[in-house]
Amino acid sequence: MQGITMIIRRLAAVCRSLPRPAGAALFLCLAMAGGALATAWAVAPAPVRAENPAASLRAHMGVASCAGSTCHGRSVASGTPVRQDELLRWQEESSPTGAHSRAWRVVTEARGQAIARRLGLDGAGVVRECAGCHASQGAKNLNDGVDCEACHGNAGGWLSTHYTVGASHARNVGQGMVDLTAPKVRAGVCLDCHLSGDGQGQFIAHRIMAAGHPRISFELDLFSTLQAHHDEDADYIQRKGHRTNSMQMWAVGQAEAVKRGLELYSQPAKAQDGIFPEFTFYDCHSCHRRITDNEDGAVTAVPNPGRPIHLGMPPYNDENIILLLAAAKVVAPDLAAQFDARSKAFHRAMGANRAETVAAAQALRQSAEALASRMGGADFSRERTFAIMDAIASEAISDRLTDYQGSVQSVMAIDTLLNGMVNSGMVSAGASTGLRGQINQAYAAVRDPNGFQPIGFRRALGGAIRSIRSLR
Repeated sequence: MQGITMIIRRLAAVCRSLPRPAGAALFLCLAMAGGALATAWAVAPAPVRAENPAASLRAHMGVASCAGSTCHGRSVASGTPVRQDELLRWQEESSPTGAHSRAWRVVTEARGQAIARRLGLDGAGVVRECAGCHASQGAKNLNDGVDCEACHGNAGGWLSTHYTVGASHARNVGQGMVDLTAPKVRAGVCLDCHLSGDGQGQFIAHRIMAAGHPRISFELDLFSTLQAHHDEDADYIQRKGHRTNSMQMWAVGQAEAVKRGLELYSQPAKAQDGIFPEFTFYDCHSCHRRITDNEDGAVTAVPNPGRPIHLGMPPYNDENIILLLAAAKVVAPDLAAQFDARSKAFHRAMGANRAETVAAAQALRQSAEALASRMGGADFSRERTFAIMDAIASEAISDRLTDYQGSVQSVMAIDTLLNGMVNSGMVSAGASTGLRGQINQAYAAVRDPNGFQPIGFRRALGGAIRSIRSLR
């Protein structure tokens, strides 16, 4: 626990020093939802994976292959056309940009070891359960944690040519590099560990969280910003073909998160835990509420118009559904009504039987897929982005923010969208800085999950949105 505590303290110091709006978001999302970055379980040092004799052009080459002083291993950002200090940033001890490099190390620290004991894992079990997210697939040494190729793809096919004369991003992708400039592709890579995936050790079950793993939460653009090891300068835009649109990245990330959750839920082996449902899919606060048998005890649950279920039924965790609906109302109003209706039908079907629920999940997933495609091709203009933030604060959406997880998503959303407009030159940095007080009040309303008050949070969120409207 001491190692984790030290990291969190360092993150808090970084948050306080950050000039951009991510300061509060950084501490909140990484302390609350570290997922594959902030915790795991182990009882033994990292083993070395056996070398594959049938290594192919898709082979994992390892961190050392990127670490030359003329490549990504410089100690200062003085390279052209890339910074060339990317490895140093990946290893940064006092910053979240170094969290991927620490991913396996935290497996061996006190909190990870305690989780392993609670789960009854031996050394082999730790590798089986943890390496899927806390290390890179195909890596020989797990101590490298989540290395370059975990995100950029195994480099056997493109390492020797991606820096040569005439190289292009399109050619690199054709040779096996993962195209992280594409929002859907990036979301797929990140979701495997920051929500859950199908790979070995990538499904974060409720039993793992019950043993001490942080709850899982995902917001594509914010998490990408915290892990960025590059600058989006003129050269980057020339090489990649465009600048990242943070608002689009956020919207596509919401759609892909909805899809991923429904895909996993539709698998019987994932959705059931013995005779019980797999509770990782459900809203934590629907069960983790204060319990009292006293006569003055009061029901703390707040009615949610987006969930047509009875009060005692645990609802599906719909945090990404809520935010995707807000975006759909602005970007794709022709698809929004169907998505909303299918969302309610999915909740309702859980009170019937498994077959109806899976059918409803598949219908809702199809709607999310249509929205992902629409968001991926949409123009996120200044006016449209302001309209999305208005939609989040509207009664139709804010009335659904009855639980902690959806509320966290909503405040991260307005922070991400506002910062995206600043980065795109739609809003001045000075003007946005003046709104930090109101945004921080919204963050404060979700700082403590055990003290979360839905009505108080809605007031804080509404205050932040009203302040942002002054920029319009």
